[in-house]
Amino acid sequence: MIDLSASKRERVYYPIVPLDPSRNNGYGMRTEEVDETNISSFGSAKMGATRNTRRTRLHSMSTGTSHCSSSSSSRGVILQMRLGHLTLALALLIVCSIAVSGVVSASFTVHPPVAIMRSRFVPRQLTKDGTTPSKLFVSTTDNDSKTTKPQLSTEKTLTQHERNLPNVVLLAGFESFNRDLYQQAAARLPEGTKMNLQVFCDSDIRGSSGTNTSMTNPAFALAMEQADAFIGSLLFDYDDVMAVQALLPHVKGPRLIFESATELMSFNRVGTFSMDTPAGGSEKAGPPPAIKAILSKFSSGKEEDKINGYLKLLKVGPDLLKYVPGEKASDLRTWLEAYRYWNQGGVRNVAAMLQLLSQRLLVQKKDIGVKEISLPELQVTPDVGLLHPLLLLESGPTQYMTSPKQYVNWRESRACKDLAKQQGFVLAPDTAPRVAILLYRKHVITEQRYISDLITQMEASGIFPIPVFINGVEAHTIVRDLLTSQYEIDGVAKGTIVRDDTYVPSKAARVDAIVSTIGFPLVGGPAGSMEAGRNVAIAENLLTHMNVPYIIASPLLLQSIPQWKKTGVIGLQSVVLYSLPELDGAIDTTILGGLVGDKIALIPERVRKLADRIHGWVNLHRTPPHDRTISIMLYGFPPNVGAVGTAALLDVPNSLESMLKRLHHDGYDVGGFASDPDASGGSIVAALSVLNENSVIASGAGRIQDALEDRMVRARNGDATIAETLAKPGGGLGGGTVRALDVSNAELDDVLGNYMAKKVRRAWSDKERGPGVSGDGKLVVSGIQIGNVWVTVQPLLGVEGDPMRLLFERDLTPHPQYCAAYEYMRRPELDGGIGAHAVVHLGMHGTVEWLPGQPLGNDRQSWSDELLGHLPNIYIYAANNPSESILAKRRGYGTLVSYNIPPYGRAGLYLELANLKDLMGEYRMGELTDETSGGSSRSDLREAIWCSCQRCEITSDVPLLANAGDKTSAITGPDLPLTLSDESFDAWVADVTEYLSELQDRLFSSGLHTLGGLPTDDELASYLDAYFGDKLSQADREKVISAFHTTASSQQQGDSNIFSSFVDWLSNFASEFTNDFALETSTNDSKEESDSSMQVLNEASDIVSLLSRNTEELDSVMTALNGGYVPPKPGGDLLRDGTSVLPTGRNIHALDPYRMPSAGAWARGQRAAKEIIRQHREANNGKYPETCAVTLWGLDSIKTRGESIAIALSLVGAKPVKEGTGRVVRFDLVPLEELGRPRIDVLASLSVDLLDDMFERAAIAADEPEDMNFIKKHASELIADGVERPAARLFSNPPGDYGSM
Repeated sequence: MIDLSASKRERVYYPIVPLDPSRNNGYGMRTEEVDETNISSFGSAKMGATRNTRRTRLHSMSTGTSHCSSSSSSRGVILQMRLGHLTLALALLIVCSIAVSGVVSASFTVHPPVAIMRSRFVPRQLTKDGTTPSKLFVSTTDNDSKTTKPQLSTEKTLTQHERNLPNVVLLAGFESFNRDLYQQAAARLPEGTKMNLQVFCDSDIRGSSGTNTSMTNPAFALAMEQADAFIGSLLFDYDDVMAVQALLPHVKGPRLIFESATELMSFNRVGTFSMDTPAGGSEKAGPPPAIKAILSKFSSGKEEDKINGYLKLLKVGPDLLKYVPGEKASDLRTWLEAYRYWNQGGVRNVAAMLQLLSQRLLVQKKDIGVKEISLPELQVTPDVGLLHPLLLLESGPTQYMTSPKQYVNWRESRACKDLAKQQGFVLAPDTAPRVAILLYRKHVITEQRYISDLITQMEASGIFPIPVFINGVEAHTIVRDLLTSQYEIDGVAKGTIVRDDTYVPSKAARVDAIVSTIGFPLVGGPAGSMEAGRNVAIAENLLTHMNVPYIIASPLLLQSIPQWKKTGVIGLQSVVLYSLPELDGAIDTTILGGLVGDKIALIPERVRKLADRIHGWVNLHRTPPHDRTISIMLYGFPPNVGAVGTAALLDVPNSLESMLKRLHHDGYDVGGFASDPDASGGSIVAALSVLNENSVIASGAGRIQDALEDRMVRARNGDATIAETLAKPGGGLGGGTVRALDVSNAELDDVLGNYMAKKVRRAWSDKERGPGVSGDGKLVVSGIQIGNVWVTVQPLLGVEGDPMRLLFERDLTPHPQYCAAYEYMRRPELDGGIGAHAVVHLGMHGTVEWLPGQPLGNDRQSWSDELLGHLPNIYIYAANNPSESILAKRRGYGTLVSYNIPPYGRAGLYLELANLKDLMGEYRMGELTDETSGGSSRSDLREAIWCSCQRCEITSDVPLLANAGDKTSAITGPDLPLTLSDESFDAWVADVTEYLSELQDRLFSSGLHTLGGLPTDDELASYLDAYFGDKLSQADREKVISAFHTTASSQQQGDSNIFSSFVDWLSNFASEFTNDFALETSTNDSKEESDSSMQVLNEASDIVSLLSRNTEELDSVMTALNGGYVPPKPGGDLLRDGTSVLPTGRNIHALDPYRMPSAGAWARGQRAAKEIIRQHREANNGKYPETCAVTLWGLDSIKTRGESIAIALSLVGAKPVKEGTGRVVRFDLVPLEELGRPRIDVLASLSVDLLDDMFERAAIAADEPEDMNFIKKHASELIADGVERPAARLFSNPPGDYGSM
C-alpha cells in the first residue's frame, strides 16, 4: 500500500496575487516549502501538496454512518447542480417577462452583515506606501494532516500596475482541485482585461484546525472587502453560506453566484439585474405559465425532466436576449452568458467568462483604458457524451461519442482493437460484463486524470466500460432512454414491460450493471436531494425494469485520502454516497480514492475491488441456476446452548425449508430435498448443531460425517439427548451430507495474503488460535451439502467465554477459523474451496459486518471487505431494524431483503397477575358493599393484595408510600403497618389497577415469522387489532379480511372488475355502518363519522393487502440470487411508521441522519424533556436538574426519527435549524427570555456532530449567567480543574469500535 502520511513540515501560503512564476506551485499559492505526498494514480505524476483541511472532529451515531465536523457541520457538498435549476428558473422567469412585455423588474437590496460575524472581520485598510496587510497561513502539518494554525505574517507590496487592476474573488466551493485551472484562465486574459484573481475554496472560508472554526478566515474576509467582483459556485455548507452571506454586501461590483444555496443565490447582481426579491414582494415560487410553456419545448414534459430542460434552455437564453433592447435585458444576458461559459467549463471558457466580466462590468482604474476585445467562441462540450482514453488518442480531447450504441460499435471495432494493440492498452474482451459508468461532465471538461485512470483500470480488470458523462441531474434519462438490459429486452418481447416513449433504440446499449460515480438520488442527482425520496418511485420503476445491480463507486471529493484512512467516510460525504443513493436501492458502495492535495487520486486496489464485485454479480447472473453454488449461513449465538439456527423474530428452520423448496422450483440443484417427504429445515439445523459441537470439531473434518451418522443412530434408538428429527430416514436431510475441510495455518496465510495474514498471526498466537480448531491444529470448516447448496453456521465472533470479544477490541482480527470459513467458502472448487457464487445470511443478524475496519467506507484493511471479497451477499434482515441493517448493507456489502415481524399480541395477564386483578376487582366492589352494609370486607383483602403485589414484584414499580408524596417512606416489609390510612391504600390500589391495565394491553411480537409465509386470518386480525385498537371492531376486522379473500379469489379467476367490486363493497359497508349511526347523531356528525370510518376501512384493507404480499420476500431473494435489482423500502415498524414499510421483501434503508429530529420526534422529545424536568422538580423541592444523561443509541434514534436527540435539545434549550433543502444544519440556542428556565447540561453516550457544536457555543454564551446556564457553569468548573475540553459532553468509542457506528 502507498504511504499517504505527510511528514511534519511548515508551509507558507500567500494570498493570490500576480506572483513570480518561478515560485508558483500551480495551486494558486506561493510556497516557501511544499510538502508533497507521493501517490501514483496508475503511474501518474505526483499529485501535489497535502490538502490544508479544517479540523474535523469525528463523532458518530450507531446507525452505520459516521458523521463529522465541528461548527462546520457539513462542509462543502458536491452539489454540482443541486440548486442550478433555481438559478435558471429565476433567470428564465425574467427572460419570459422580457419576451412578453419588454420590461424587466429587477431590484437589489443590500443585506446587512450578521453582527456576530461582522465583529470578526478585518476592516479594509491600505497603508501609506500602498501595501495591503496580507494574511498568510503558516501551516504545521503533522502526520494525520490535521493541525493547521493561521498566523499573521509579512506584507505583500503591490506594484502600481497591480493596484490599478480590479480585484476579483473566485470562491470555488469544494472544487479545490480546480485552483490551477482558474489561475491558468486568469493568466490567459488579454491586456486591458487583466485582473487580480484570488481563488479560495470552502476550506479557506473559516478558521482552520486549532482555531475556532466559526471565525471567518481574515485573509478571505479582507479579500472580500477589497473585491470589485465576486464569483461563487458550489456553496452549500450552512456555516460557510452564513459567512459568505455576511461579506457579500462589501463587494462593490458584480456578483455571479452559480449552483449554490438559496440563501446566496439572491445575491446575484449584474448591473441593473438582480435576483433579490423586492421588499414586500409576493411572487410565488416556480415559473409562471408562460415560462412553463417555453420549458415544455426543451424537455419531455415529465416532471422529473424539468431540471434537464432548464439546462437545455440555458444554451439559447443569451441568444434570445440579443434582440431585446434595454440595459436591463443586456445585464441579464451578461449573467446568462457568463453562466453559459462557466457551465461549459475548461480553461478557455473560464478565461472567456473572466474577460466578459472585465470588459462589460468592472470599472477600469485610472491608468487602464477600456479595450473591447471580441470574446472567444464558446467551446461546447455536449451535455451527454461517452469517452475512452483510446478515443481521445484517436479523435482528440474534444471529440466524444454521442450515444452508447455508437460507443459500443466503436469499442467492438477492429480499429479500436488495433489502436489498443499499438498503444499497449489492455482491452477487456467483448464478452466481458458491460457496465454503464455515470461520470461528472464537469470533471471530464476539466480533464481530471482519475476518469481516464478509472476506465483504464476497469478494462484491465476485465470490465467492458460504457462511460457516460452527464451534468448530474439527468442520470435517470440515461437509464431510461439510452440503456437497456437483457431482462428488459425479454420483458418487452413478452409484453410484461412497457418502455417509456422517450427510449431511443437506435442509441441504446445493453448493460449488465450500472455504476454511478455521482451519488445522490438517481432522479435529479444533486438537485434531487432537495426533497430526498421525492422521486424514488420513478427511480425504482426504471431500475426494476433494468433489473441489474445499481452500484455507487466514487473517489471522495470532500475528504482527503489520509482523513478517510483515519476516520472513515464522514459528514455529508456519507450522505452523498450512502444515504441518498440507498433511497433508490443502490448497493455495494465502494470508495475509489479521494483528495491528495488539491487533486483527485484513485487507489488502484479499490478499483480492482469494484471490478471484482461487479464480476461477482454478473457471473452469478450468467451462471445457469442449476450450476450455481449457493452458501446459506445460519447463526449459533450464544454458543453451545442449543442456539444454532436462531435469528431475531424469524423461524429459521421453516424459513430454510421454504427457501430450499423455492430454489428447487426456480431450477437450482438442491439434491433430493424437495422430493423427500422426511426432509425438513429442522433436520438441517439439528445436523449443524452436531457439526458445531467442540468434541466433533476436535476430531477433524474427516470424522465429522461419522459423528453425524452416530447421532442419527442414537436418535433412532430413542436417545432423548439427540434431536428427534435426526431419527428420520437419512436424518431428514434430503440426501444432504457433510462437506468439511481441514485448513492448515500455511494454507490460510496463502489465501489471506501476506499483509492480512501477518495481522492474524500477531493477534492470535499458536497457544491461542481461537475456536474451530481440531486436535491436530487444523482449522475446521464444515457444513451440510444439499445438491449445490452448502448450509453452514457462521463462526463465533470471539472465543469461548468471551463470544463478543471482537466487538470491543478494534485492533484484534477475526480468529483464524473465522477467516478460513469465509475464505474457503468463496474459494473455487478447483482450488479446494466451496466455490460459492453467492452467500445468503439468513436472519438478523450475523457478525461479518461488525468486524474491525473502517466505520464507513471499507478499505483494504477492513475485515468485512477482505472476507466477503467478490461474493454477492444477500442478507435477509428484519424490517423493523433499519439502523443495524445499514451496517450489513454498507460494511458487509449486503443486498438486504427484509422480512416481516410476527403478528402483534396483547400481553394479557396470567397466573398470579390474573389473580391479583381479580383481587383488585373484589376490593373495588367491596367499597360499594361496605358503604351500604357497614361491613369491612375490604379490610380482609388488604393483606392478600399486598402479598400478591410483593410476589409479582409490582411494589418496585408502584410503591406504597406511608406518607403521601414522600418516596423515602415506601413500605417494603411483608406486613402492612397498622397506621396506614384507608385513603393511602385506596389511592395505591387505583395506581396498581392502572398499572395492570397498561400491562395487560402491552403489545409484543407473537411467535416467529417464516420467510415468504402468508399470514393466517388470525394473524391478520392481530395486526389490525394492534394497529387500530378500538377504531376497528372485531366484526369489521373479520369483514375486511373476508373481503380480501373474495378479492384474491376473484383475481385468480381473472375477474377484471374485481377492484371496482371491492371498492363498491367498502362503500356499501361504510354506508350501512354510518346510516345506523346517523339515527342517533346530527347530520354533520354523521358525515364526519362516515368519512372517518371509510378512511379506517380503506386503511385496514391496504394493510391486509400489503401483509398478504409476504410471498415477495422469497421472490426478492430469488431476484438477488439471479444478480438482479431488489426494490428499496424504508425500514421500520408498522405501528410506528405506518404502511410505508410494507410490503416486505425489500432492500431496506434508514432515515437520513441529517433530517433528524423529524417534526413528530421533535414534538415528542419536547414533551419528554418537560416531563423529566417536572418530575425532578417535584421530587427536589422545585430545584432544576443541572445535568441529565441521554443515550443517543442509533437503533432508537432511527426507529423514533430522532426522539432522543430532541430530548437532549429540549433540555439544553435549543432547536434545529433547517436550510432550504430541509436538511438540519445546526442546533441554535433558544434565548433565555424565551426559554424561561435554566439550560440543563446533558451528558450523552454517543455523539452527533451538530450537538457538539451546540454545546461549545452554549459553554461560551457571553450574555448568560451561570445560574441560568448549567453548561457554562460546569464548563467554568472544568476549566478551573485544568480540563482541556470543558465543553465536551458527547462520548463514544473510537471510530471503528463497536458502538461508534
